[in-house]
Amino acid sequence: MIKNSFIFLDGIGEKRERKLWKEGILTWEDFFQYQKILDIDYERKKLYDEFLYKALEALQNRDCCFFTKNLRKREHWRLFEDLLNNAVCLDIETNGYTVEKGGYVTVVGLYSPTGYQALVKGENLTGESLQQALDEYKYLITFYGSIFDIPFLKTEFPNLKIDHLPHFDLFFAAKRLGIQGGLKKLETLFLIEREDELKGLNGYDAIKLWQSYLKGSIDSLELLISYNRADTENLFYIGKIFYDMLRSQIGIEEFIGNGRNRTPQKIS
Repeated sequence: MIKNSFIFLDGIGEKRERKLWKEGILTWEDFFQYQKILDIDYERKKLYDEFLYKALEALQNRDCCFFTKNLRKREHWRLFEDLLNNAVCLDIETNGYTVEKGGYVTVVGLYSPTGYQALVKGENLTGESLQQALDEYKYLITFYGSIFDIPFLKTEFPNLKIDHLPHFDLFFAAKRLGIQGGLKKLETLFLIEREDELKGLNGYDAIKLWQSYLKGSIDSLELLISYNRADTENLFYIGKIFYDMLRSQIGIEEFIGNGRNRTPQKIS
């Protein structure tokens, strides 16, 4: 989708982007082939070409910073398909308090095409280990992470560098699509089922599981990690669903069609 995007060109909004698609200018490569497009004059066309060549180079080099800098946050979803193999779904668990009142992160879950990783307080969760893990990725997927997970992590780990990653926050994607509710409601809506031992568990249960672990229950920690894995894993599936829905919403499918498999493969 990102190579179908012209919205980050100065003076190109959603309506003019759609006009380009209607004229058959569907990709950056198409744009390069025409000297005259719509009412774009020679000098501006030249500037657009230069910018899109930089964008193409950045995409080829997986230079995520270029897109974070030049693409509005609400449009970061457009990178989903192209950066999927370098993407990570992130979700945190906490002890239930704000940082100001003694709150801290108990588990950071990271789910990607290579599998799942849990960083646990007191075991392997430090600012350094979290940064090292995040440095492996080029694209971030969360649910409400812009408001909760990322600020919480940056408060607890002030040196954490994460803002350079393009960020597909599914909470705001849902609002854009007119869908309300938290992650569990979305799972129900899209018929995503959890394992029997995880059904019915929520954020408050996650807090209680951590408290139980602190009292010596290893089983509670294992269940907490399984709960977190389900959260992060399901972000991947919902991200794919929302990506396809957003493509349809902006109208690109009308011009190019879509023969892709809409069901992401299970990652073991």
